[in-house]
Amino acid sequence: MDDRFNTIAGWVLFAGIIALGSSIVAGEIFHSERPEKGGYPIEGVVQEGEGGAAPEQPIEFFLAKADPAKGQQVFNKCAACHNAEKGGANQLGPNLWGVLGEAIGQGRGFAFSDALAKKGGTWNFDNLAQWLNSPKAFAPGTKMTFAGLSNPQDRADVIAFLNQHSDAPKPLPTAPAAAAETKPGADVPAGSNPPGTGANNGPQKAENEPVLPAAAAGTSPQTKGGDATNQPVKK
Repeated sequence: MDDRFNTIAGWVLFAGIIALGSSIVAGEIFHSERPEKGGYPIEGVVQEGEGGAAPEQPIEFFLAKADPAKGQQVFNKCAACHNAEKGGANQLGPNLWGVLGEAIGQGRGFAFSDALAKKGGTWNFDNLAQWLNSPKAFAPGTKMTFAGLSNPQDRADVIAFLNQHSDAPKPLPTAPAAAAETKPGADVPAGSNPPGTGANNGPQKAENEPVLPAAAAGTSPQTKGGDATNQPVKK
């Protein structure tokens, strides 16, 4: 009984070794690399992350249509730390009357952070928009905890509101005029030539127009004396 059991166990073990060896050999022979990208690309479909977001317009684009009244509503988010009234007291943040044109992080009797005080320059439309977008990105290490205004039109509206709260408001940018252009295929007024063809000189001879012989045109060449030539002689 024990001999038969040992024989069966031996054959089972032997079969297992053969199967394992065959699997290893087959794996080496039919080895395949994992593709860099899984799945199959579909033509015409843009994958996530490709192309990137469109670049944001400069702040002047949004200032051209800024609304100070809407800016005051947005500024209410800042009212817990700032006021923009002339002669107003500093709060957790400095008073912002006439901030445009003033030195960045200086004066007003306020203890600005070193990160902002060392920026240098003066506040203008562009750097104020950057500050309102992300104070921490504009001046890393600033004490300002406000996350920023992600909407560029909100930033422009606030800047327009602050610009009005000044002894000398600055003129806001205006929208650029749209350039007039002629669309291809547009109708050309009668009696005028298309651009680039010169003055209107009346009917023009068509290119490669065939020239009719004098006889076919119903005219006869004339001599200097005005006598007709090649005409039948009357008898």
